[in-house]
Amino acid sequence: MVDSLLIADVRPWGGPPVDLLLENETVAAVSVATGSPTGPGERVDGAGRLILPALSDVHLHLDSTRLGLPFRAQTGLPGRWGRIMNDREHWRSAERSVTERAAFTLAVAVANGATRIRSHAQVDADSGLAKLEAELAARERYDDVCDVEIVAFPQVGLLLEPGVVDLMDAALSAGADLVGGMDPCELDRDPVRHLDAVFGLAEKHRVGVDIHLHEAGELGLFTLSLIIERVRALGMAGLATISHARCLTSGLSGVPAAIEQLAELDIALTHAAGAQGWALPLLDLAAAGVRVGVGMDGQRDYWSPYGNGDMLDRAWQLAFVNGFGSDEHVEHALAVATWGGASVIDRGLRPLDRSEPHPGFAVGDPAEFFLVDADSPTSAVMDRPADRTVIHRGRVVSVDTALDGFEIPGRWGRGRS
Repeated sequence: MVDSLLIADVRPWGGPPVDLLLENETVAAVSVATGSPTGPGERVDGAGRLILPALSDVHLHLDSTRLGLPFRAQTGLPGRWGRIMNDREHWRSAERSVTERAAFTLAVAVANGATRIRSHAQVDADSGLAKLEAELAARERYDDVCDVEIVAFPQVGLLLEPGVVDLMDAALSAGADLVGGMDPCELDRDPVRHLDAVFGLAEKHRVGVDIHLHEAGELGLFTLSLIIERVRALGMAGLATISHARCLTSGLSGVPAAIEQLAELDIALTHAAGAQGWALPLLDLAAAGVRVGVGMDGQRDYWSPYGNGDMLDRAWQLAFVNGFGSDEHVEHALAVATWGGASVIDRGLRPLDRSEPHPGFAVGDPAEFFLVDADSPTSAVMDRPADRTVIHRGRVVSVDTALDGFEIPGRWGRGRS
């Protein structure tokens, strides 16, 4: 039996009105809007609204989020280590459990149109597998409205505390989807042993890797070259992601060659729309064919006061920090926050291509969309209208964000049930 949904009178990427037929979780047909379409399955009246590929949050830390809880002053010491220790000191005393906090953040993300998520679950000597187990529980709770990948993430390093590599091994056996890593030179001060552990676990469990690389300049490019070397030697093209990749913002002479190798080996990048010194060269990466996605990172947690659960807002931030002003460039930022992230998670999807600026509506593409009342993609990014219809696996989905003890912050909570 064919499972179908007809979405009538919608404008893909702000183009002419069409009727969109979804069958068995994919796009089956795109036709000129007729005004009175008929079909065998369910029907949604788009009423001329904009339709876009579903948002994708591909760099998220569900285990640290405090979204929806009372605003908390920043108490962590400056620098990554100060923030790491601040989280370690306070995560057990939050007003709600890790599972509850992760679940609320997932609910808000889906309500705002994000149906694809990759989250990092911290694994260390302090928390053991507790944070992973919380993320697994939250994922199970919302399995019918979004797809969530979980990275076993050694935020305190793999080598600084005893037993972490074994805990990472256990995390992958317990349901984590990828192996994480964290600044092999700056944090563990032993990139060879660090990467031995990361790629050894990837080989053992036959999973991909997603390595945080905050290291800047020549040091970062050196570490990146070691990761590229491992991917090439182990035949892991298409199975690796670098988070942040700050070294690519340096303007150093080695950056273009590094970008070429990322494209050659299909190594994806994710980031958090960072400001000065962190903004990736998005247009150069797209021209080279490198997969790039963006995410919320931490949300109002023990690291940062930023984040609101709305990836359309993060698309605005991405455009802003990159100095994008033209419709073409703002739409590219939106494409990174939608299809770009989707292609990071699903390597069967084509990467963003500057010659095809409006992806997601070819026959066979995943039936993952959201509808929003906006004149154009650029106006959707600028205005971020709150009322959205979310489609996951070819059907309309909704979530109840009225969870006990949580409140969506600011204007994003108005009118929500």
